[in-house]
Amino acid sequence: MIFHVNVYVNVYKICKRLHFVFYLEKQSINYIFATNKLKNTMKHITIKDIAKELSVSVATVSRALSGDKNIRRETKEKILEMAERLGYMPNPVALNLKSMRTNTIGVIVPEMDTPFYARIIDGMQNVLYKKGLKVIIAQSGEDFEREKENLRLMERFMVDGIIIGICHKDKNKSEFQRLITKGIPLVFYDRIPIGIDVSKVIADDYIKTSFLMEHLIRKGIREIAHIKAPDYMESSSVRFRAYKDALEKFKIPYNEELVIESPGMHFEDGIRATKNLLEKNIPIKAIFVYTDLVAVGVMHYLRSQNISIPQDIAVAGFSGTILSEMVYPALTTVDLPLIEMGERAAELILQKIDNPSVGNQTITVDAKIQLRESTEGNL
Repeated sequence: MIFHVNVYVNVYKICKRLHFVFYLEKQSINYIFATNKLKNTMKHITIKDIAKELSVSVATVSRALSGDKNIRRETKEKILEMAERLGYMPNPVALNLKSMRTNTIGVIVPEMDTPFYARIIDGMQNVLYKKGLKVIIAQSGEDFEREKENLRLMERFMVDGIIIGICHKDKNKSEFQRLITKGIPLVFYDRIPIGIDVSKVIADDYIKTSFLMEHLIRKGIREIAHIKAPDYMESSSVRFRAYKDALEKFKIPYNEELVIESPGMHFEDGIRATKNLLEKNIPIKAIFVYTDLVAVGVMHYLRSQNISIPQDIAVAGFSGTILSEMVYPALTTVDLPLIEMGERAAELILQKIDNPSVGNQTITVDAKIQLRESTEGNL
């Protein structure tokens, strides 16, 4: 079954109205406050209660619950049975004070409009959950001030480390450096800051953009427009440079009129950017778009103007979420290994937690170009 882009957009808007994104951002953090609300209605069972019931020492109960092999089997079984009957739960605060760990990792995402960051988080959880670590998620909403608030929130909750995809390449550099100096491990993924030495997981934006552009040019397309992301994103500058270099390689004159900066990273931004582009009345045979969600907006507007894809104008994106396969025609895109990006980021943060002196690393994952009907139909 083929889903029209409007179906996805409408479903997303409904979900957003139902506070689905708000839930992702707040649910884990709200849990931390739950015990305060329950104090007046529920008694917390302690090892003292178990010791009193069995007329044994608190130390004996503690040793039994911690798996001490030197305690008598019969005593241990009685203590474990009583703990289960009373509903005893270990106190995580007390345990954390001993280990100086909270066993939580803070994850900050720029947006949750697409499955892009959700898939990366899936990869992180594949690694972190196996190690007994939980994830607290916060969304910056492409706002660097909210990003700073989220960083300080994670700091207050004493997370063991922070994994972050940033919304601005240099606005919060001093904040990142402050946290690093304080000893809080940081790992960056996808979107990274400039001018600061950090551990990061990235894709080779330049090479993959170059390959995609060369493919379009070798198909005989010379009039290629580019809808780029705002300049505050470093990856936007890299992909734009690859776009220009590919034109130069094939001796195609660069025309700045064919480059439009998207006002944002959403479906509606693709519509607005395409409208502005077409109003210039410049011949266009293809549009390379910074990211898939914006590219979906581009395709929607072209179809609304009865412009055939790819017969009149071919469209290619970058990121490779399920969106690229849901639209019609299916979108040619650079398919990033999102699960792998999340897994590698989680592995880096674990290394930093276990060994604070470990040096910063850069991991570059291998993306694949997926050629689909939006560029491969009858041109």
